[in-house]
Amino acid sequence: MATALNIPIDRSSPVPLYHQVVQGIEGMIRSGALEPGSKLENEIELAAQLNLSRPTMRKAMDELVRAGLLVRKRGVGTQVVASQVRRHLELSSLFDDLARGGKAPATRVLSFRHGPAEPEIAETLQLPPGVGVYHFTRLRSVDEKPLALMENWVRDDVAELTEVGLRDHGMYQILRDAGVNFRLANQRIGAAVADAHQAELLEVAAGSALVTMERTAVDDTGRSVETGRHAYRADSYSFEMTLVQR
Repeated sequence: MATALNIPIDRSSPVPLYHQVVQGIEGMIRSGALEPGSKLENEIELAAQLNLSRPTMRKAMDELVRAGLLVRKRGVGTQVVASQVRRHLELSSLFDDLARGGKAPATRVLSFRHGPAEPEIAETLQLPPGVGVYHFTRLRSVDEKPLALMENWVRDDVAELTEVGLRDHGMYQILRDAGVNFRLANQRIGAAVADAHQAELLEVAAGSALVTMERTAVDDTGRSVETGRHAYRADSYSFEMTLVQR
């Protein structure tokens, strides 16, 4: 059932009518009056509800679609987009960020191996002779919706990792509890399209946009402790950063 709009329109205001609609719908989304997945009436019906012209209503809906708050689906109509997980660029784990945000993260460990590192990983982590790695892949979900596919390598002389521990806790918290004091990380954010394997796990169509992140974290003794390659659903995830002029 489509959700009716209850938005006051002030025709004497200097704010354009279409932008009053944009502000009103944004407010309903942020307050929870319009929940993710809520379906809206078509533009003719909405224009009639608010006593506006169809071009005014279309302009407002187009702006909300461009802003990523609404999506038009063939055969379904216009719906509210699921809220994104917004993650500040800092040295933290996705598990911890979700938990701090009041979410209930769930982790499925897809693969887990302990042994010698591949040459590329050994070079990235600058491993001394005899030091191996834990190599594992996890699928992170929130509210039963897949969010991220994460592949990581952790040197095995800093902590003991288990599949059960990685399923129940964030990787960074496990390492911190083992005495690792992270200092900095080299990180690269990018974009990709989902291949068939990623699409199946993340429950998106093949070719859908993904946000990618590669990171190598260093502790306070100068050791490269872990490196990882992650892929996130672009419709549910974004990074935020603050830029400072120097």
